[in-house]
Amino acid sequence: MISRRRLGALALSGSLVSSLGSVARAQASSVRIGYQKYGTLVLMKEKGFLERILTPKGISVHWAQFPAGPPMLQAMASGAVDIGQTGDLPPIFAQATMPDSFVYFGHETRNGSSEAIIVPENSPIRSVRELKGKRVAVTHGSDAHWLLLGALLRNGLTWQDIAVSYLLPAAGRPAFEAGTVDAWAIWNPYLTGAGQNVRVLATGEDVGGGTEFYLARREFVTENRDLLHLVISAIEQCDQWASGNKAEVAAILARSTGLDITVVTASVARIDYAFHNNSPSMVQSQKRIAQAVVDAGLLPSVPDIAQAAPTI
Repeated sequence: MISRRRLGALALSGSLVSSLGSVARAQASSVRIGYQKYGTLVLMKEKGFLERILTPKGISVHWAQFPAGPPMLQAMASGAVDIGQTGDLPPIFAQATMPDSFVYFGHETRNGSSEAIIVPENSPIRSVRELKGKRVAVTHGSDAHWLLLGALLRNGLTWQDIAVSYLLPAAGRPAFEAGTVDAWAIWNPYLTGAGQNVRVLATGEDVGGGTEFYLARREFVTENRDLLHLVISAIEQCDQWASGNKAEVAAILARSTGLDITVVTASVARIDYAFHNNSPSMVQSQKRIAQAVVDAGLLPSVPDIAQAAPTI
């Protein structure tokens, strides 16, 4: 019998496929998907791509919405979520604090303008450099966390040059509106929800765009490889549909986020809906971000990204 520890090692070495063949396990009768208000998984849920594949096989699909990537990955680590989608930084922090809880199984490009560092329109702050000594709100471990750090570094500042208030979006907005923070690093739909009377200091485009990662609970992958392949097939079908139906995509995302349809339409037009497998370049990109986070003193060491990105 192959031990769970041995199964984990096999997954890391990329030989999971051949080794699992000799292990008799019952395939899961359900899959639990964690999603946010904006992204491909919203489209999958709305259009039923996953249900059309899994329901005939007797597998049910359960959806759970999260306000940000970090709490979604915490739920995954606790065993409450099987599949999820987040940006660059959440899995780096999650791997550092909850090792072996998940694996990457694919990624897509993201529209970098969907996240930004903003200040009130009447603020005297007009550049990232002028954030020195100011208080900035951001969600810990989120994409916006990396946006804020990356923007500071590109403008000759360090993390220690600002005061940080770690707030989830629901708390960040009232703090921003009340003026208890000078700036807010945030993503859509909360970015657009902040209103028109704001000034953008930097967007995700200024720190290299961004990536949306598909992540799965490690034990789920170990025990349900065939099921994971069905999930990937549904994602690919959804992406193919989205690429040719961007007007409907924009309508769906406008409903899910409450954003103005013209804003969403412009954002969707810049998104390349295409699923990509794990790759060496993806691993290197995550390592680069992780190293910057470590250098800033936000993590003690760079997690082993390759260990969490097996061949699927």
